[in-house]
Amino acid sequence: MPIALAIGLDNCLLIIDVLKGRKFAHQLGLTIIGTIGVIVDAKLAGIIPSIKPILSKINSTNFRITEQLELLILKLAGE
Repeated sequence: MPIALAIGLDNCLLIIDVLKGRKFAHQLGLTIIGTIGVIVDAKLAGIIPSIKPILSKINSTNFRITEQLELLILKLAGE
């Protein structure tokens, strides 16, 4: 459903994490970002002071982030 809504909107940024959905949205030419991308952007914009506590909470859920990705995320966020 979110992809269908995004198709009908101009200059829409679709927030999506599911790989299959991301690939499909990309094929449709939609601009996409994932949850982690939103968090990093919020840190870089000064909206949140740190992403480490958020990553810690995320890691306690069923949302999967590899250790390599977590290190990259922290580097991108300047932490």
